Amino acid sequence: MRRSTTIPLVSRQEQVASLLLAVGRASAGRPGFALVGGDAGVGKTRLISHVAEAAEQAGASAVVVHCVDLGQVGIPYLPFTEALTQLQAGAAGPEAAARVTELVAERPALWRLLEPGGTGDADHDERLQLFEGIGRSLALSGVPERPLVLVIEDAHWADASTRDVLRFLAARARSENVLIVVTYRSDDVDRRHPLRPLLAELSRLEHVERIDLQPFNEDELREFTTALAGRPLAPAGFAEVLDRSEGNAFFAEELLDAGPDSASLPWTLTEVLRTRLERLDPEVQQVLRIASVAGRRVREELLRAAAARWGKLDVDAALREAVTAQVLVVSGAHLEFRHALLAEALYADLLPGERSAVHRAYLAVIEQDGPDGMPIGSAAERAHHAFEGHDLPAALSASRDAALQARQLLAPEEELRHWEQVLALWESVPDAEERIGRDRVDVALSAGEAAARAGDPMRAVKLTQRAVDGVDDPVRRAGLQHVLVHRYLDLPDWDEVPGRLEAAVAELRAALEILPERSPERIWTNALLARVTMIIDLDDDARGHAACAIDEARKIGQSGALADALSTLAVLDVADPDRAAALLDEARTAAADAGDVLTEMRALYNAAANRFYAGDLAPAEQRVGQALARAEELGLAWSTYTVNLRILQEIMLYFRGDLTPRPTEGVPATSKQVMDASRMYAAVARGDDDVIARGEALFDHWRSDGMIALLGGGCLVDALTWAGRYDDAAALAERITTHLGEVWSELFLARIWLSSLAIAALADAAEADRSAGRAGAPGSAAATAVVARAAERLDRGDSLLATARETAQRGRPRGGVLGPEGQAWLQRAAAENARLHAVVGHAPGAAGAYSEGGESVSGELWREAAASWQDTVNAFDFGYRYEVARSRYRWAEALLGAGEREAAEVEAAEALSEAEDMGARPLADAVRALARRARLDLPGVRRATASTLTEREEEVLGLVAQGLSNRQIGERLFISTKTVSVHVSNLLAKLGASGRAEAVSLAHQRGLLEV
Repeated sequence: MRRSTTIPLVSRQEQVASLLLAVGRASAGRPGFALVGGDAGVGKTRLISHVAEAAEQAGASAVVVHCVDLGQVGIPYLPFTEALTQLQAGAAGPEAAARVTELVAERPALWRLLEPGGTGDADHDERLQLFEGIGRSLALSGVPERPLVLVIEDAHWADASTRDVLRFLAARARSENVLIVVTYRSDDVDRRHPLRPLLAELSRLEHVERIDLQPFNEDELREFTTALAGRPLAPAGFAEVLDRSEGNAFFAEELLDAGPDSASLPWTLTEVLRTRLERLDPEVQQVLRIASVAGRRVREELLRAAAARWGKLDVDAALREAVTAQVLVVSGAHLEFRHALLAEALYADLLPGERSAVHRAYLAVIEQDGPDGMPIGSAAERAHHAFEGHDLPAALSASRDAALQARQLLAPEEELRHWEQVLALWESVPDAEERIGRDRVDVALSAGEAAARAGDPMRAVKLTQRAVDGVDDPVRRAGLQHVLVHRYLDLPDWDEVPGRLEAAVAELRAALEILPERSPERIWTNALLARVTMIIDLDDDARGHAACAIDEARKIGQSGALADALSTLAVLDVADPDRAAALLDEARTAAADAGDVLTEMRALYNAAANRFYAGDLAPAEQRVGQALARAEELGLAWSTYTVNLRILQEIMLYFRGDLTPRPTEGVPATSKQVMDASRMYAAVARGDDDVIARGEALFDHWRSDGMIALLGGGCLVDALTWAGRYDDAAALAERITTHLGEVWSELFLARIWLSSLAIAALADAAEADRSAGRAGAPGSAAATAVVARAAERLDRGDSLLATARETAQRGRPRGGVLGPEGQAWLQRAAAENARLHAVVGHAPGAAGAYSEGGESVSGELWREAAASWQDTVNAFDFGYRYEVARSRYRWAEALLGAGEREAAEVEAAEALSEAEDMGARPLADAVRALARRARLDLPGVRRATASTLTEREEEVLGLVAQGLSNRQIGERLFISTKTVSVHVSNLLAKLGASGRAEAVSLAHQRGLLEV
């Protein structure tokens, strides 16, 4: 693993900019002070080192000195002695060194400062001379355009004399070309620290800037750890580093260096924390150790009661000292360790027997009744302290109570954790079933449901399978099959393995043979059979099972199964959107009545998706918003269907042209990759610098969820095309199509989108070849290769278009109607293929398979594509704004090829306006490049002129672009070959090109070549 000093500075742009502005002011004769504070390890030194280096590159002189922790026997003026020594040695240049050396010789106070112990007996007058001499030496070392930046590190260890000098220099600053940067540890500067009043005093001065360096946020820490490790951390590993380090750079680096499997603190980190704690009185340390057993945060009354049981301690005095030393901070009725790792280090120092004893002390306190007759502590606290105190029966009961409380509070993650604790303790408590009041199978089922609501479907499957495997009674086991299948259906890739769905159908049908008539289990089994048979296109069977479940559920009032069967029937009736919507509304109401929150979310998702795929996006957007709000109310923020709703929301925002980056905080590890994939749409359209790396990082997760392959991979195809990696883009589209054809079906509808993107990459590749003049001499091997490559692209394009059309005809969605988006993508595929034929037909040396009328054919298809997307806009109310703009850009390009400049200018102007308004940088850049090449008059685009090249050089360049040799150019222009060679040399020099192909490419990019 790399060290932090070897990687570029992460984040801190605002602080760097502020300090460099201060350097600029110092250069102009406005001296300044910057006080940079932050906790130990937060990154002060890294920031200052970066600023000092940047300042030196800008012409300043940077001198870095340090205060040192020497206990009670400090060395007066140590940092200024170090500074004078460096300045005399030439740190600010030889001229400054000569001036400082002369000044030292003239002033005995300065001369004595450089001798060990030379200032110990200085009187008031000598101190004043010394202070003035230090200030003068700094002033002589900074000049306009080369200011002095003096960095004084670790001022929390500064002696009184050093603090006096700082106060003097700040008060006397006038017009020196000097910036003084002082760093200090804010966690060491408590109320009694001698630096505290100086900081307050200096902060009131106008030319003093105070910078409080905060820990990294989640995104910044992710960037930092990725740079250190050389690759992104696994989600679980990153979450642990984030949780334990709390964004502190040093802590994160040490935890990362210790490795992901290290539960204990690295010794380097432990020593840093211990050093700070060992300064405290032993009694204070004891109280803090007791506090650490409660975790990061503890109620003050609980800590006092536990400490009273532990022994005779002056708790009041100890807590006051801990708060004064900033080890603990007050947070309402709680006391909280300033950093979680402080609590961790203290807890690690306790012997096993001590830990158990303190846990039992806490348990004894929280089991007592409070004034309201209820236990003082929560069930979760009781469970924790009982388990760690080795009272396993109490831990079992408390964990059950904690799980039930978490369910009431709609906290499925906590509920799952407590049910799993019950399962873990089961074998260790002989009378577990009597204590809990239910058997182990019921506990495992409850844990599985909690995992499903928490958005961890794989854990839900494992727990439910464990429950089913523990049942011997065949009737009860049959009654649980629908629960198991329900959990399996939440897995994103479960139905992608051949035979799984058919096996599930067989299991459910076998269960029907055993289950009693009209029993709730039988009704649920029919409801699940309807879902599974619908997935494998046995629609008649699905309708029969759904109707049976609905009829029997109505008769006995089984609302949960009724809701599930109604939701399935709505999907079967998708061809009638209004009927489907009515069924889903009824399903949602029934699920809510039953308290079946997972089925309720399924109905809410299907209702939103129903409107979305029907092209009615305004109601769809409204339903998504309502569904997500309901998910938050139910504590289902990341359940399976909630994740699907969030993906739908991302896509609809992109449709509208809202490309705003979304925050990544709060996304659990189980949903991170699919959410990253859905956000690739907007990232590609924005042109994020790291978008290709983000897309490639998802490759390893394709097998876990086909949606990751589709969304992340498809968007990556687009990103690679924008980046000019055309062959990679086309190959990736075909790879995704093959992959999803294997795990989904050969005719999945998104093949239309992928085919369109692949054809676009092929057309751009052909355009790049044409622009670079890659033709070679007629009859040469190069020319033959160009023709073969062009023919291959045409064949691939025709094949991809045929695939898209076949998919539209045979792979239509349930209901038989291809939606407006699918129709628009199909139209774009045809337009892209026509563009490919038109480009190849006009390429030098190409076969010309489509050259006759190629531009006009392409233009007509792009007009229809733009109209198709516009129709989509009208149908959707807010529409697919980005694709409308992109189609207008291609339409303008085709119009130019057909000689219709005025019409092209109108479409290009509209495309540019929309792209700029959305923040779609690659598209906007492409439209501007087109305008420059074609010399279109668009707002904000400077038209290309011949000022770069002479008129004759432009003529020569145009013929070079056609692949002509110097001799052929001379014959065409009636000039000698030697004269052509001179013109070619001149234009190469002006364009900064190393050869003819590069010159053509550069000229094309700069708009100096006609389309």
